[in-house]
Amino acid sequence: MKADYVFLNGQVVTVNARNEVTEAVAVKGNRILAVGTNEAMKEFVGPGTEVIDLKGNSLLPGFIDSHFHVTVRALTKITIDCYHSPDINSIGSLIEALKAKARVTPPGQWILATNYFESRIAEKRFPTRWELDQASTEHPIFVMRMDIHNSFVNSKALELAGIGDHTPDPVGGHYRRDERGVPNGILVENAHFRMFDMTRPPDGEMMKGMAIVSRELAEHGITSVHDAGGYGADDIRLMQMASRSGVMKSRIWAFLLSLYNPRRYIETAIRAGMVTGMGDEKFRLGPVKIFVDGGSGGPNIAVRQPYSHDPNDYGTLFYTQEEINEIFIPAHAKGFQITAHANGDRAIEMMLNMFELALEKYPRPHRHRIEHAGLTQPDLLERMRKLGIIVAPNPGFYKYLGDLYAKFYGERIMHPIRSWIDAGIKPMAGSDSPCVPEFSPLLGIWGAVTRLSGSGRVYGPEQRIGIMDAIRLYTWNGAYASFEEEIKGSIEPGKLADLVALNGRILDVDANGIKDLEVALTMIDGEPVYQK
Repeated sequence: MKADYVFLNGQVVTVNARNEVTEAVAVKGNRILAVGTNEAMKEFVGPGTEVIDLKGNSLLPGFIDSHFHVTVRALTKITIDCYHSPDINSIGSLIEALKAKARVTPPGQWILATNYFESRIAEKRFPTRWELDQASTEHPIFVMRMDIHNSFVNSKALELAGIGDHTPDPVGGHYRRDERGVPNGILVENAHFRMFDMTRPPDGEMMKGMAIVSRELAEHGITSVHDAGGYGADDIRLMQMASRSGVMKSRIWAFLLSLYNPRRYIETAIRAGMVTGMGDEKFRLGPVKIFVDGGSGGPNIAVRQPYSHDPNDYGTLFYTQEEINEIFIPAHAKGFQITAHANGDRAIEMMLNMFELALEKYPRPHRHRIEHAGLTQPDLLERMRKLGIIVAPNPGFYKYLGDLYAKFYGERIMHPIRSWIDAGIKPMAGSDSPCVPEFSPLLGIWGAVTRLSGSGRVYGPEQRIGIMDAIRLYTWNGAYASFEEEIKGSIEPGKLADLVALNGRILDVDANGIKDLEVALTMIDGEPVYQK
């Protein structure tokens, strides 16, 4: 049998059970045909075979981003991008950009801006409703912070949402107010999620954003993503359409999450007969998910001991223990994988309490997970190990948030990856894009190996891991988390031909140089989808 493609002269990092490194790979159709030496692979070269000379550079399994908001990333591609727009560097310049958009937008339609990051803004703060009113009072305006946990709206948006001076704060969120007690347009956590749900653009616009995201994923060597949720059922439909039509090239493991009212969404999914694993190799339904606490950079995570910088702040909880049990135990009983955004040790503890009760009542094999799992203290780590829980940290965060983590949490270290691995827990890794400016897996691998913050400080030096463990976070472990380790996550005969070639040797470069490597080629289903 002759191959369609043969890769020769490479550093082939197989990520198999023995972490073998070899030279060459043969691909036939959408599967890996053979793996081995240059000489062994040459027998698969025929007249129609395309031979790719890796010139000594690395070939790896396609990267798996295990926590990525696909449709929210798409939203940033079709809206005003505050972070990447060079002209937006102050609240005044943001207002000018919004005014320009208002001039070409029919009155009453939403004007959306995303990726607002106050550290890049001259005033170093959030805009208020009255400032946004200067851009327009005829259009509802929605500006979302990069972390997806906060937004800023004008008076028209508050009016459409029915938010007045005496509107009570929702559980797990709040409307910030001025000295008179009047909402100032800054929305936090669940208050933000409700407004976010009102702003979804039409499918046609979202599909344009999806096409851009597909290209971005390919450029970064990402062949599979675990979509961590957005608008809910509309997103599931949109991602399936994008996958079937070929607009989205990367494979999707889709969480069942609506940022607004996830409990109702989960209950509807259960009644509809949906279950984890439905779909095909391109698109599958993944776990059900809720948010137990807030974001780590806010900070709004729920902690057992107060924040180091504020002895009166214990963060934000979205649910009681009883509510978490009521949501998740029926889903576990029906066969769903379960996960939750749980960052603080208080939130993680509540999830472990629920897992223990669910598995006691309905014992079964599972791969339940926790997203972020930031402050996993030693007592929680041992419980996590016994329960077989897997975790999805975000090593790319250290560059942007490592110094804030040191300020907020002191000696409590976010994402104890080394401790997880030593305990036999399988961590995967995700970017949480678009919550930080970059989502390259190479940045995440660099972060896991060095744990360097923006100031050059090593954040949690004892939690650094080796390069092979870091690569495994973004390959085999991600496949395991979606029950797909038999078909992807390593370079082995019979597995899907999802591959990424780099422009250097990842096992040999200095640790600091990992983030500077670039993707030279991305292959999905045996076909190149990106070549530099």
